[in-house]
Amino acid sequence: MESLVNILPYIQMVLSVLLIIGILMQQSDASLGAVFGGGNDAGGIQHTRRGLEKILFNGTIILGVLFILTAFLSLIL
Repeated sequence: MESLVNILPYIQMVLSVLLIIGILMQQSDASLGAVFGGGNDAGGIQHTRRGLEKILFNGTIILGVLFILTAFLSLIL
């Protein structure tokens, strides 16, 4: 248990860097105008993720969940 307490901050640092990279690599077509109701898809057209984009999206969700779990684990220990 003592070794887990010592290695947990390093796991969190690696997960945080991977999470930042995963978020930044995702393609976003939203501009500032889309925030206020403008933009190209004013009709509300949905975009389906396929291939690598879907893998990256799901991987980012998994990394986020793992980061939250390690944060709670560090609070408990």
